[in-house]
Amino acid sequence: MKRIKRIREKVVLHPIITFCFLILGTVVLSGILTLFNVSATYNAITSNGSYVKELVTVENLFSLSGLKFIFSNAVSNFASFTPLSMLIITLFGIGIMDKSGFLDSFFYVLTRKVSKRTVTFVLSFICIIASIAGDLSYIVLIPIAALLFKYGKRHPKAGIICAFASLSCGIGINIFMSSIDSTLLGYSTEGANLLIKEYSISTHPYLLVMSIAAVFLAFINTSITEKVIVPKLGKYEGLDEEEDYLTKKEKRGLLIASFAGIIYLLFFIYNIIPGAPFGGNFLDYSQKLYIDKLFGYNSFFNQGFVFVVTLLFFILGFTYGIVTKSIKNQKDFGDALGYSLDKIGKVLVLIFFASSLIFIFKKTNIGSVVAANFANAISNSGFTGLPLVLLLFVFGAVATVLLPGSVNKWVIFSGSVVPTFMSAGLSPEFATLVFRAGECVTYGLTPLMAYFVIYLAFMELYNTNDNEGLFGNIKYIIPYSLGVLAMWLVIIILFYIIGLPLGIGAYPGL
Repeated sequence: MKRIKRIREKVVLHPIITFCFLILGTVVLSGILTLFNVSATYNAITSNGSYVKELVTVENLFSLSGLKFIFSNAVSNFASFTPLSMLIITLFGIGIMDKSGFLDSFFYVLTRKVSKRTVTFVLSFICIIASIAGDLSYIVLIPIAALLFKYGKRHPKAGIICAFASLSCGIGINIFMSSIDSTLLGYSTEGANLLIKEYSISTHPYLLVMSIAAVFLAFINTSITEKVIVPKLGKYEGLDEEEDYLTKKEKRGLLIASFAGIIYLLFFIYNIIPGAPFGGNFLDYSQKLYIDKLFGYNSFFNQGFVFVVTLLFFILGFTYGIVTKSIKNQKDFGDALGYSLDKIGKVLVLIFFASSLIFIFKKTNIGSVVAANFANAISNSGFTGLPLVLLLFVFGAVATVLLPGSVNKWVIFSGSVVPTFMSAGLSPEFATLVFRAGECVTYGLTPLMAYFVIYLAFMELYNTNDNEGLFGNIKYIIPYSLGVLAMWLVIIILFYIIGLPLGIGAYPGL
């Protein structure tokens, strides 16, 4: 029995093998569900403000045509997978900052007189509020968090876990409304207009509740990181134990590089100020709300945000390297640009299989069918009050595992959920908040989320022990999910019972 137990403990599937099994399981499951004609309808809202029943069915990929589709789209899907190109471009900038020594000096100055717990809290809080920029934050903050902890003489994987958990568990926490929130509230308004024609939602409906949630979640994530994750990971073998200090040359390089970076940032900040003389050039004026002008789908920052950040990193690293002479010639410059790409091969393979799983699962429509059935279950439950609220919270969390995209889910949910909440005397704003809170619980636990593979890839890059596997890396996020689950349940119940305002012009009740 002991021998069998030891064998089981040693058999841990590599993430790539796990992705292969998940892909195979998805294909077979789509065939089985198609045999039973599994489908669902949901209430979609048309442009003229009326209901239309939309039918969504499981698409069979366990067939000749399905297999042809998978094989013929494998290459194009991988090439068009957004996180891939964004990651490679971002690593150019991070590489030159790291190789030149800028990050080592910068993080030394930031952390030398600050407690480790404070560093973790600030990292977590920045990641939570960075969700205003959307999923692009994963590409920038996860690798930066790894280096922050590494140069702070701590395990880099603790920084990766903390950053990813804060980003994913904070996906629905936006002190100021993000472009995703704007889109979701647009659907909420359409759902509300089915019952109250002139119903409108303010531009800052969650200012109070999100401010509370952001601070509390940062404290929760800090405690979990310091008390659970850091002790579990132990000591990192690749750490340099020599005591750090800055030379005069490094101090001068850090000062000049920071000044150059500030000038660059001021240029972009001025160009996102609406109405400024010769400014505001980077806003999409076809949109009404400022957040949509800044981060809307067709906005400059949505399309070019990664390159903007990469260029900032390039300026910081290159300037520092020239001043400190860590970059002396064109060879040093070329080596610095590719420094972070030295171990990219394993990352590319992971991204290929992860992108294939996401693409194939999305094509089957399994997630959409489950979400549609959940939406119907909520509207037909007959629940009111707190039971109705908790039902949406649970169904929103479960649906996120299979259909991570917030907008895709709310398109299905809103036509049924918003009128049901309003009929029970609850506001559309509160329905949307509960839905977003449910997402926070499971968003970081599903490999179907596009940016989960970025977390997994960097965990593999800094892995010095035996393979932990895909599910082993998911286990690190579970304590954070339980923390955000408890936090949101307390907040939602208290706001519901007391009737506190959610923000400006928004309350739990109508």
